[in-house]
Amino acid sequence: MTHEVTDLSEITEIEKEEYPLPLPIWEASVRATHDFLREADLLYYKECIRQENFWQAMHIRVMRHAGQIVGFAGTDGDKLEVLFLHPSVRGLGYGKRLLDDAVRRKGVRKVDVNEQNRQAVGFYLRYGFKQQSRSERDGMGKPYPLLHLELPVTGG
Repeated sequence: MTHEVTDLSEITEIEKEEYPLPLPIWEASVRATHDFLREADLLYYKECIRQENFWQAMHIRVMRHAGQIVGFAGTDGDKLEVLFLHPSVRGLGYGKRLLDDAVRRKGVRKVDVNEQNRQAVGFYLRYGFKQQSRSERDGMGKPYPLLHLELPVTGG
């Protein structure tokens, strides 16, 4: 089912009782975009984000369409930690709206992205992020290279 970004779409804070709701969105998104992940690693990450402290460690905002959560973004300071959309809404502008919201509300300037997730790399580069560095391993020490991207400071 496809949902265009409309006046039925809104970005709101996640409520504590909603913490479990984005997990299926995360899994569907990762399965659609992270085909380089080993199944055991995907299950490991899934268990990590199932924990309540994952959701409390960052500021989470959710994209709702007609009241239903279709995506979410999490920030910590000026860094975007997560941004995931249900595959049925990819390419419809929800990701850009979530990112715009994070940049505007939280001053996001940085993001790490899996180098092998070419679609996400392209999304952030088109938005204006520039690669600053690269790591051979992800934040959990697994062999999935990360690109460390940053929005250039614009003169004002």
